[in-house]
Amino acid sequence: MRLKNIPGAGEYIEKSHYVIQNPEKIKSNWNNEFKNTNPIHIEIGMGRGDFIIKMAINHPEINYIGIEMYDSVIFKAVKKLEKLENAPVNLRIIRMDATEINSVFEKEISRIYLNFSDPWPKAKHAKRRLTSPQFLERYTSIFKGEQQIFQKTDNDSLFSYSIESFKEAGFRLENVTYDLYNNMIEENVQTEYESKFVEKGTKIKRLEAYKTNY
Repeated sequence: MRLKNIPGAGEYIEKSHYVIQNPEKIKSNWNNEFKNTNPIHIEIGMGRGDFIIKMAINHPEINYIGIEMYDSVIFKAVKKLEKLENAPVNLRIIRMDATEINSVFEKEISRIYLNFSDPWPKAKHAKRRLTSPQFLERYTSIFKGEQQIFQKTDNDSLFSYSIESFKEAGFRLENVTYDLYNNMIEENVQTEYESKFVEKGTKIKRLEAYKTNY
């Protein structure tokens, strides 16, 4: 997907109180940032923020952090937040590449959401997939207690790859579906991509992966 550059987006998001500058300085102290001890859930690749903003509004008892690497995309998420009459206080945004996740968190995350991640279809790029063995290993040290990773995708190949990757890493899979809208879970918050896929009749795949953190 080609992203349209938005002049001044970087400077604009730097002024937003939602966007954390130098997040590595908060490592191991994210509950202090939120001023509470609530669980912390993160979405890697939050896009324009539809999912994580709705989740933060629906669940004030949970703290949310959206991770995205493109200024122009974060800019649109921040704009959405600014238009809300009662914007959530339990949400923060980090601009960074997911490969740097261990420099920002340590034993403080309760759940990761991976929604419609880049499938990186070429075999030589497999290690870039957010459910690759390399990424699953990165995630290990950021979790507090049980590891929980929830994934949604429209991509059949990525979903099959993820299932095998999770199993090989010792995760327990639950609520696995190849057609989410014919096997609807109790709460399903749509992403921007998801709503478009559903309109086109594309089947959405979803799973929950769990692993005890020793």
